[in-house]
Amino acid sequence: MSAANETILHIDLNKLEQNFNYLKAKLNPKTKIIGVVKAFAYGHGDVKISKKLEQLGVYALWVSDFEEGLILRKSGIKTKIMVANPGIKSYSKIIKYKLDVVLYNHKLLDLYCSNKNEVGVHIKFNTGMNRYGFNPNEVESIISKIQHNTHLNLDSICSHLAASEDKNKTDFTLKQIDNFKSISQKFELLLGRKIDKHLLNSHGVLNFTDYQMDSVRLGIGLYGSTTDVNLKQISCLTSVITQIRDLERGDSVGYGTSFIAKEKMKIGIIPVGYADGMNRQLSNAIGSVFINNYKCPIIGKISMDSFAIDITKCKANEGDLVEIFGDQLTVSEIVKKINTIPYEIYSTLNRRIKRVYSDS
Repeated sequence: MSAANETILHIDLNKLEQNFNYLKAKLNPKTKIIGVVKAFAYGHGDVKISKKLEQLGVYALWVSDFEEGLILRKSGIKTKIMVANPGIKSYSKIIKYKLDVVLYNHKLLDLYCSNKNEVGVHIKFNTGMNRYGFNPNEVESIISKIQHNTHLNLDSICSHLAASEDKNKTDFTLKQIDNFKSISQKFELLLGRKIDKHLLNSHGVLNFTDYQMDSVRLGIGLYGSTTDVNLKQISCLTSVITQIRDLERGDSVGYGTSFIAKEKMKIGIIPVGYADGMNRQLSNAIGSVFINNYKCPIIGKISMDSFAIDITKCKANEGDLVEIFGDQLTVSEIVKKINTIPYEIYSTLNRRIKRVYSDS
């Protein structure tokens, strides 16, 4: 650990391995695992996380765009990399770095048909989320184009579940699964062979294991923020108190003077702000941190690079360690306070935060 860094995201690769193995144990032995490492591996550092998943025998890695794929290739990753949104302008880079593409409309499919370089292809269908994906009635035209362009190595077809984490929407998820099954049957019949299929995400594996098909895509489950208590949060965000101030009754704190001291009190300043990913909705006692096992509320509005906490009842000194999230306060607990999801907390963590990895 660098002594120069005050704010650090500690990442436990051993917990990542435990989560991987726990989810893998729910799968059939032949089911392949695609590790989702988009958005800087949900803020945890895509290269380190990908190298660990590669060691664990992951079948493929899932990224959002070609630049994320390039970073992994240039770092020495040899595993198959699937680019979920390859875009129109990135063709040459994708071919050069041997990335697979997920194709979801005819404009992309036609681009890869017209250029005759070999490339791994995955066809995505819309089954109810209404985001990316071909419509079910486009199966015939897709297969016709693929069969007339043998340089397209068709590896799989896939779709994406919209509400697999919500047990109150089981009927909707089952409808999506049925839609994908119908698409898959028609696709394989017209193609004349079996094709790999993947639909389940982390919550899909936890709640709809019977529909795992040939592969699954694991994202948030690997990082440990789900409702399953067996999956452990792999990261802990800490900082330090950089200044302590004594306030008199009537003193204000922060922008907009949104906090006014009702009595004499002591506050600590933490060098983390919304530019680092500290959600501003945690301002004014919505959020809290832990110092020396004591819960200290956030007071005033979170600034770009800092926030204040009430340490009146806490024995604290400048330089003391502050846990923003970790063992005492999980990301899953934090998001409930501000009506968001763990994905947002993780993915907005600025890269200027030092990442420190352990693998014991």
